Amino acid sequence: MMEVFVEKFADLKILRYELPDFEKLDLKQKQYIYYLSQAALCGRDILWDQNNRYNLPIRRFLETIYKTFSGNRESELFQQFHVYLRRVWFSNGLHHHYSMDKIAPGFSAEELKELMEQSDLTGLNYEEEALNDWIDVITNPERELKRVSLDSQSDLLKASAMNYYQGVEQEQAEAYYKQKHQEAGENAPSFGLNSQLVCENGRLKEKVWHADGMYGKAIRQIVFWLEKAYPFAENELQQECIQKLIAYYQSGDLATFDEYSIAWVKELDGTVDFVNGFIEVYGDPLGIKGSWESIVNYKDEEGSQRAAVLSENAAWFEKHSPVAENFKKETVKGVSAKVIHVAMLGGDCFPHTPIGINLPNAEWIREEYGSKSVTIENITKSYFLDSLGNGLLEEFAASEEEVERARKYGYLAGNLHTDLHECLGHGSGKMMPGVKPEDLKNYYSTIEETRADLFALYYVMDERLLDLGLVPSMEAGKAEYDAYMRNGLMTQLTRIEPGKEIEESHMRNRQLIARWALEHGKEEQVVDWNEQDGKTYIKINDYVKLRDLFGQLLAEVQRIKSEGDLEGAAALVENYGVKVDADLHQEILERFKRLNIAPYAGFLNPDFSLKTNDQGEVVDVEYAYAKDLSSQMLQYAEKFSFL
Repeated sequence: MMEVFVEKFADLKILRYELPDFEKLDLKQKQYIYYLSQAALCGRDILWDQNNRYNLPIRRFLETIYKTFSGNRESELFQQFHVYLRRVWFSNGLHHHYSMDKIAPGFSAEELKELMEQSDLTGLNYEEEALNDWIDVITNPERELKRVSLDSQSDLLKASAMNYYQGVEQEQAEAYYKQKHQEAGENAPSFGLNSQLVCENGRLKEKVWHADGMYGKAIRQIVFWLEKAYPFAENELQQECIQKLIAYYQSGDLATFDEYSIAWVKELDGTVDFVNGFIEVYGDPLGIKGSWESIVNYKDEEGSQRAAVLSENAAWFEKHSPVAENFKKETVKGVSAKVIHVAMLGGDCFPHTPIGINLPNAEWIREEYGSKSVTIENITKSYFLDSLGNGLLEEFAASEEEVERARKYGYLAGNLHTDLHECLGHGSGKMMPGVKPEDLKNYYSTIEETRADLFALYYVMDERLLDLGLVPSMEAGKAEYDAYMRNGLMTQLTRIEPGKEIEESHMRNRQLIARWALEHGKEEQVVDWNEQDGKTYIKINDYVKLRDLFGQLLAEVQRIKSEGDLEGAAALVENYGVKVDADLHQEILERFKRLNIAPYAGFLNPDFSLKTNDQGEVVDVEYAYAKDLSSQMLQYAEKFSFL
């Protein structure tokens, strides 16, 4: 078995993911993966620039120092510089990928200049004024403070350092896109998804991301490799998807992107699949602009049988959901699910990556045509293998019974939760006429993730899973409840610095659910704090009643989304998802520190290459792994820097 762990630095670790049964794919499928993988790497610079306007020049500045430094590379200063550079690589920019805070470099401006004096910066073609600005941005803690701020008390655009808007205030942006939606009526495209909104001469203007517009040089490279992939597509519908995606990249027309999304949802027969484009909106505090991402994958046939059972029974789950009838879908259309192995990660999915995906995000397409859901098995397997023996479970589980249950059922239960979350959770429910996701403003992402998690939690303890043969025992559901409450109330706080609040949407959603259940089950002691030997634990006393609480909260969260209730969303998120108990937090950090575990993990990609015979014909696709993150990132900087 391949060694999963690669390296650890700061609060991060780098892992590898295996490519199970890759050798069983036929040559055409392997070549399809190869060309799609090249396209997946070509949008790298787009994401860096989206995250912050300084990211690209500063990345090149830092990489040049790293490559050309002629001094003592074993010195404490250079080692700290290397840690900082790897943190910047990992986060695709100057801000922590999860907390969104600017990464502290660990060295001063003067010390950075010491490194510069022993480096060759001539290839940068920089001006002295720009260089001094970069140094100040890196070392001045008051500049570019937070990539995404969700502080509802401030103008979210002014408080955020992301690069989706320039010179635009929050109210201006919201009014601009609200008018577009009102004028377009039903089934409107996702206005603003693929553009930067700027204010020029007092007027708002969109700089659209397409082949002849903003980010054009990188987009043309993506198109080049998509065209290379086209002949190796497995069926006509895959070819149609590529054609429509290319047309969208060339025109920037969001209606064409919707056509691509509909074709993509319909394509279910191929083994190989991919996502490529401006997709998720977590990087925009207003939830409008799509960050660039790509995933190339192939089907796990055995695991997909599990997901297929869920998708075939989607109508049953929707019918028996605890939400109000008027918020349920009358008919469940096109819910497809599969388990995949990722073959290449790009953009906002690299190096840190999701473990599941449900797309497309356009609500009207989901309701009319359905959605595609995946659980990424080789990523969850790497996480699981890396966790074995690290002591985290034993330190924070409330009992040996809980530990044993996790060891026996935890991996299955976790994957099943992801299946339910992605396949059924995101695909469930409906919006009321005239309601748009933007109505929930900066709370939408948290509410949507809360809704999907609650759907998974409600059903992971349902005997229907036993009847369908998806779990061997209801103990699997208990294992997931243990893990979820333990993480939502305790272990995820290892990712938060002392004195900070929770900012990231997924973390907010997990604490929201766990804290709400704890509070609303207090009278009957459904869940309780437990003190043992001076340590705090969370203990579930009644799993059935906890499931009922999850159902009650699911009904309320679905109502909030369906009605676009901004006030209700704000109350839930702010009251349960944001604040951190300082004393508990300090205890958890101290216990966690003794384990010497990095709280965040990311991955190296495989490096694919075409193997040819003496006649120049491709006879196979081979892959190998870089030795560490630095090697891979320098390779990408050389091959895939287009902006």
